[in-house]
Amino acid sequence: MRKTDTPIVKDLALIGGGHAHVAVLKTFGMRPLPGVRLTLITRDIHTPYSGMLPGFIAGHYDYDEAHIDLGVLATFAGARLIHATVSGLNTDDKHVICAGRPPIPYDVLSINIGSRPRMPTGGSGEDPLPHVLPVKPIDRFLDGWNGIIRRVAETRRVFRLCIVGTGAGGVEMSLAARFKLRGVLARNGKPPEWIHITLIGANRQILPTHNRRARARFTRALRERDVELITNETVTGADDAHVYSAHRSIPADAVIWTTDAAAQPWPREAGLEVDSGGFIRVNACLQSTGDADVFAAGDIAAVRGQAREKSGVFAVRQGPPLSENLRRRLLGRPLRAFRAQEKFLSLISTGDKSAVASRGEWSLQGRAVWRWKDWIDRRFMRKYAQLPEMEEPAAVPRAMGFWPGKGVGGIAKGLGENPADAQTLRELSTIAMRCGGCGAKVGNTVLSRVVNRLRDDMQTRDHPDVFIGLGAPDDAAVLAIPQGKALVQSVDYFRAFVADAYLFGRIAANHALGDLYAMGAEPQSALAIATVPYGPERIVEDQLYQLMSGALATLNEGGVALVGGHSSEGAELAFGLAANGVGDPRQLLKKSGMRPGDKLILTKPIGTGTLLAADMRGKAKGRWTQAALAMMTHSNARAAQILSAHNATACTDVTGFGLLGHLVEMTRASQVDAVIHTAAIPLLPGAAECVARGIFSSLQPQNTRLRRAILDTGFNRATPIFALLFDPQTAGGLLATVPADQADACAAALRAAGYATATIIGATTESAGEGGPVRLE
Repeated sequence: MRKTDTPIVKDLALIGGGHAHVAVLKTFGMRPLPGVRLTLITRDIHTPYSGMLPGFIAGHYDYDEAHIDLGVLATFAGARLIHATVSGLNTDDKHVICAGRPPIPYDVLSINIGSRPRMPTGGSGEDPLPHVLPVKPIDRFLDGWNGIIRRVAETRRVFRLCIVGTGAGGVEMSLAARFKLRGVLARNGKPPEWIHITLIGANRQILPTHNRRARARFTRALRERDVELITNETVTGADDAHVYSAHRSIPADAVIWTTDAAAQPWPREAGLEVDSGGFIRVNACLQSTGDADVFAAGDIAAVRGQAREKSGVFAVRQGPPLSENLRRRLLGRPLRAFRAQEKFLSLISTGDKSAVASRGEWSLQGRAVWRWKDWIDRRFMRKYAQLPEMEEPAAVPRAMGFWPGKGVGGIAKGLGENPADAQTLRELSTIAMRCGGCGAKVGNTVLSRVVNRLRDDMQTRDHPDVFIGLGAPDDAAVLAIPQGKALVQSVDYFRAFVADAYLFGRIAANHALGDLYAMGAEPQSALAIATVPYGPERIVEDQLYQLMSGALATLNEGGVALVGGHSSEGAELAFGLAANGVGDPRQLLKKSGMRPGDKLILTKPIGTGTLLAADMRGKAKGRWTQAALAMMTHSNARAAQILSAHNATACTDVTGFGLLGHLVEMTRASQVDAVIHTAAIPLLPGAAECVARGIFSSLQPQNTRLRRAILDTGFNRATPIFALLFDPQTAGGLLATVPADQADACAAALRAAGYATATIIGATTESAGEGGPVRLE
């Protein structure tokens, strides 16, 4: 997450991580527009490069070679990465609607979401036929493809794969699948001939948009590779054993769908101008013909007067002009028209490392063509895999019309082409002289609007222990403590480590409740502490709303009432909670309850510190970061219940001091020693790789001072696992001791409840002294 002191003036949102948008992200990373907040909303963290996807299916490329890491690219661009599925658009209020989270505002919007295969029902692939695997969305396809590979590896007879669609995608898929699956059979000691592929489509001939020479070459290639070809036949349905058309049924153990492109329905439903197929109508500037602040590129766009086939080639070419026109729209400058070429070079592989080139009426085939294609594809991917180190953007947003020392008049003059920004500039002109003390609070109007928007989601009014809270605000909250219970309190507060305020709110609230769950208390209420960066009123309001919506989502899951809080303006986003819980004082778990012979159980994997540090530097794979963030949103509530049910003797949550630091706190308080089986410690994906590269959290050096608590038994301290013992965790798991005779059952129950990596990592032993030493094995 790129840090900057520049206030946010405008929001540029990108929906989808297609080929055009990756170019936009890189361009804005190379040339940021200070004052513009760039947001990428995507359901996929790794986007496949269409040129290499058939080679990936065939096994010629591994996953990372064929996919662009949007997480790393977003970090480079200084963009908020919001991992969500878009379900709609409100063009009146300028909000993107996503499933399961608050709407996301924009001033300028770009859509690059590709297309889906057209299904027999006329749908877009979102609701495919049973037993049919559409080639898009790609993440679902790859899951299904891996399932086909497993089935082929286990088959005891000929496996029949049917591929529907005789365009370039279907032809290339059939040849790539044949190559891959024959290899799977051979490696499992089965005849390669046990794979039978049928390619079927409604067109009278294959590759209808290509020249006759290319068609002839692929017709021959299919015949030589024993791919059954059926043309001029429209598929109408399928079940678990057959594909059906009006004239025949074809045996099939699996069906892959690669037919003509169809658009997702939500752009039409949002009121954007679309063509008869539902694709967004845009002009030559890639700007929506019905909304000047909406742009579109790639398959989802229908460029007026430039009918072209749906191909990744055009999305790639549209990247630079789209980036330029988005910049111009933000600055209020005239847009520039772009015209795509009518003829383009097509390079289509034949499954093995051979390919066919075609352009116009020209065609060429051979292994040299594959090497040419491979060189082009790898060169393209290097542009997004090898990103330069970039300096932070300028603190003064000149590009948005800010001119130092010239006051509001000079600012307005700088934005003379876009006078609609005058109000924003007047608001921002006060930022240089922000007050401290109570004057630093978020304004009452903004705060009231946020509370009112959140009110329906709050549990305050219905919570039996809340006498006075946000349902009827007063100077302080008033709560009841149930008879026989003790009040348990904790507080946490830290700076944002992820640019998505909603996700940060969810994680920060989960982290704050961790101490209560660790003690076996029942969280009851919370007071919020929020710092929101300076900016125009609408930006501050949205940031606070997103933040508090995320926190409320976590609090509501735990049945916790938000009863009040404090907000202020500051240089960067920060959040925390003062959390209150109740519990029977005789049953609360403490760090000092360990007994010799207990087993140590850890409920979540470790590694968030190094992964977040790597993500800030653009060195962590996107899927690693997303796995860490998903772990941080996973509540410890159910784990605490399971540990209690298995008579846990002591417990703590693993947070800033790292696994070893919190364990030593427990052993010293309990006057026992401990042994850790390091091979059993669960790690987050990528954590070992990051520490092996020397990437550590800033708190790591302080935590490593505890290494003197480790007994010198010859353990190799140069291994990644040793460094990860000191790795500070955010919203980490619970570390508990359980009687030895209940430990296996406890770990199994935790895994069954969704804590997939929960495991026994060691045991406690008698101490010869005052307790504390840890032995590593």
